[in-house]
Amino acid sequence: MRKPRLMTPGPAMVPEDVLLELARPVIHHRSDEAKQVIVEVSEGLKEVFQTKNDVMILTASGTGAMEAAMVNTVPPGGKALVLNAGHFAARWGSIAKAFGINVVTIDTEWGQTVDPEKVAEALRQHPDVVAVFGTLSETSTGTGHPIEAVAKVVAQTPAIFVVDGISGVGAMECRTDEWGIDVLCAGSQKALMLPPGLAFITVSAKGWAKIDAFESHSYYFSLKAARSKAKEFDTPYTPAHTLILALRTALRRIREEGMENVWKRHSRMSEACQAGVQALGLELFSAKPAEGLTAFRVPEGFKDSQIRNKMAERFGVTTVGGQGKIKGKIVRIGHMGYTDELDVISALAALEMTLAELGFDVEPGKGVTAAQQVLIGQRAAANVG
Repeated sequence: MRKPRLMTPGPAMVPEDVLLELARPVIHHRSDEAKQVIVEVSEGLKEVFQTKNDVMILTASGTGAMEAAMVNTVPPGGKALVLNAGHFAARWGSIAKAFGINVVTIDTEWGQTVDPEKVAEALRQHPDVVAVFGTLSETSTGTGHPIEAVAKVVAQTPAIFVVDGISGVGAMECRTDEWGIDVLCAGSQKALMLPPGLAFITVSAKGWAKIDAFESHSYYFSLKAARSKAKEFDTPYTPAHTLILALRTALRRIREEGMENVWKRHSRMSEACQAGVQALGLELFSAKPAEGLTAFRVPEGFKDSQIRNKMAERFGVTTVGGQGKIKGKIVRIGHMGYTDELDVISALAALEMTLAELGFDVEPGKGVTAAQQVLIGQRAAANVG
């Protein structure tokens, strides 16, 4: 018997009470009951996003929110600055090109963090850039980027700062208003503890000025239409309202725990997972790991599929490999949303036993012990405080 543990950086595990909401009879999406749910959900999303602005709900994957952000803020022929540091950051450029938007790219080695000084220099060289597109947590490399520092750079220019927070929002510190993020995107299937199907986007006053300056070429992803309906606690088109009902339950969980505590929990699990991986003699891929996942290099002489397949088949622990140019070179363990300390310990134990069975030189319990020491030490420090 194997208990399934979905330790991937999306989709992530979903709490039982959230799943039960999805089993309830379907209500009409334009009913007063449905609108009342959006009233509550809207306040919860503002808390997660750390914003006073509306957070609009789109029925789409996170990429839908990215497309909405791009096509609504930069007109065809306009210029976008893309901070390319991974497979998903590169998606910003692909979306821009699909809509006839000119792209200037700052390329950063995968696993390294974006340099704010290079952003400042690029904006000096391209003063006509309409918007800068960055990533909070690059899911493909497990890297967290210095969004607050980049936001300060962009704020000194006419450009707006648009951020993909799909695997970061709810897992790592992100203060939209305080940091000066103009547009922030997120998805439902990561730290917000839902199945895939919903995307979220919030826009600052500076961002709305860019949006209102021209007519977007998008119909379904029109943020003007979304803004208009958001004032009525509604959506322009049929929403995945069963997911919105479940979102209410997930947001209640987050509110009960407290956003600061949610961030601390993710940080604690991240540090423990990193310590466990390194104790096994494995190398972290990222120079600055994001809190929602841990990526490590596949040891020489082994294949990522060997490790991942055995972890899944033998222990029921699902992980994922690399993407794009690092496909086959890394393994990624997710620990976001509905994940606790014992889930991380279990995943590390499965990794230890998997490596041992594959012939990798592993001292049994070393990775688990290193993770436990982090967790015990952090709890002891918290109790003293």
